[in-house]
Amino acid sequence: MAAENLTRNDPNTTGPDYAEQKAETLPQPASSKESHSTIVDTARLWTSPRTVFLTRHLMGDVDPLQSTFPLAAYCFMTGFIDSVSFTAIFVWCGFQTGNSVQLALALARLFSGPPGQRDTSFHLADQQALCSVLTFVAGASLGRIGDRMGPKSRAWLFLGTLIQALFTMAAAIAAWKSGQGSIAEIRGNPAWTNALTFVAVGFMSASLGLQGIMGKRVNTQFATTIVLTTVWCELMADPKLLNLRQRVISRDHKLIAIVALFLGGFVGRAIIDAVGAASTLGVGTGMRFLIAVWWLFVPGKPGKSGKPASA
Repeated sequence: MAAENLTRNDPNTTGPDYAEQKAETLPQPASSKESHSTIVDTARLWTSPRTVFLTRHLMGDVDPLQSTFPLAAYCFMTGFIDSVSFTAIFVWCGFQTGNSVQLALALARLFSGPPGQRDTSFHLADQQALCSVLTFVAGASLGRIGDRMGPKSRAWLFLGTLIQALFTMAAAIAAWKSGQGSIAEIRGNPAWTNALTFVAVGFMSASLGLQGIMGKRVNTQFATTIVLTTVWCELMADPKLLNLRQRVISRDHKLIAIVALFLGGFVGRAIIDAVGAASTLGVGTGMRFLIAVWWLFVPGKPGKSGKPASA
């Protein structure tokens, strides 16, 4: 009662101007803020270069909402790497659904036809698909290192992406040393057939396997940054899909992922036509290194003071 009487008698909390004064102290509604594009508004590099190599900064977690650019670059690299493998041997190094079904068909072929006339050979295309599946899983298993360092820490995101770059470089060297071509005209006549090209396929698949689990651990709308079937389904199911006047991260980031992967495939094939698979993988190595460095500058989540946690 005393507090109520005090409020009633306080001239600052009564009178015809009270409601207007109270409204001035409230935050402005989100819809009144200045609008920016989703990709720019969620990918600002706030981290000062002077703090990049501090232990506290390296072991700190990135803000997933500010990781748009490097994750979009991951999606780009998926299309880029897959363009090399599919152009040479019609096998996807990143999309293991197709490779798994291909191996299932190869097993079913053993029981097709009358006894004594069955095809029991292990076709080259099936060998390449098996190589891709196994090395993809091996590369993904390396992502467990991040569970100890911190899956969202800058140190792991930098180190893991650097390992991807080394895998891509090893694939480039193997493809170069193989002495084989880069483009297969028909599925039954792959451009890569010798042992060194199997090594190239293995390292490419391992790099994407590691990338996939790292992208998943960041936990954003980009998902694994590799398989986009789920992203397509979630995009079409988004209730705000057609709300074009408002920024919707769940929709916009999925669109960015799809477009980035498409561009990666397009750019990859263009470079293959110009300089070949080995040089294309060399370019991919440089791109992965730049992405690794990029992770060091991604800010952390804002602290209570409104400043980035890494500042």
